[in-house]
Amino acid sequence: MALTADVAAYLDRLLGIPATPDSPAAMNGLQVANRGEVAKIAAAVDASQRTIDGAVAGGANFLLVHHGLFWKGVLPIAGSQYNRLRTLFDHDIAVYSAHLPLDLHPVFGNNVLLAKELGLVPSGEFARFGPIAIGVRGAADVPTAELVARAALFAREHGGDAHGTEFPSSRRTRSWAMCSGAGASTETLDEAVALGVDTLIVGEGPHWTAVEAPERGLVIIYAGHYATETLGVRALAQDLSVRFGVPWTFVAAPTGR
Repeated sequence: MALTADVAAYLDRLLGIPATPDSPAAMNGLQVANRGEVAKIAAAVDASQRTIDGAVAGGANFLLVHHGLFWKGVLPIAGSQYNRLRTLFDHDIAVYSAHLPLDLHPVFGNNVLLAKELGLVPSGEFARFGPIAIGVRGAADVPTAELVARAALFAREHGGDAHGTEFPSSRRTRSWAMCSGAGASTETLDEAVALGVDTLIVGEGPHWTAVEAPERGLVIIYAGHYATETLGVRALAQDLSVRFGVPWTFVAAPTGR
């Protein structure tokens, strides 16, 4: 078995946890400790009752997630929060969360891995958040319809669906940008237009982004918040398995988003 403290310290260094800005509610790093050893790792997108129960069923006692336990801020330890924590304590399961540090990682990040899945090669940064860039961008010469089809196939494989805003059938994507998860926003649309991007690939976004996209010369491909963020935790858990000699499993819990 590996020591929980050693696994957490390795992840902190690898992902640059202390130096990477994020929402305070993300609480990156070790969120819940266990008795000190890791026998098996479970990877999941979200820390929910479904994924915690999945970790229990899979015999894991270290749950690696992208979205942790505290997105709503400080909550009473009651209701669903009590049930989650009670299950974790009863089964001695540690929880480690990595949000933006995982989105932007150059090897294990959701964005670089999603680009690879879609047959795209990043050559620059995208989606500025203070001093960091969360996403990636690059050049291409591919029919936009083919890119939408690739995204749809990927999303279906991960329990979701993908679609794009309207475009002519002859349209080609020559400059693309990507931000996984809730990647369509005022900031990312403005940045894409300023950079001359013609196709923006995200997990999801508000309805108005689909209304505004064609008026700004953009096609937005919505590939699913959940689907686009399955990649990083999987790759990271596999790396931990090799490095620390412990087995791992993925707990699928699609959200329909």
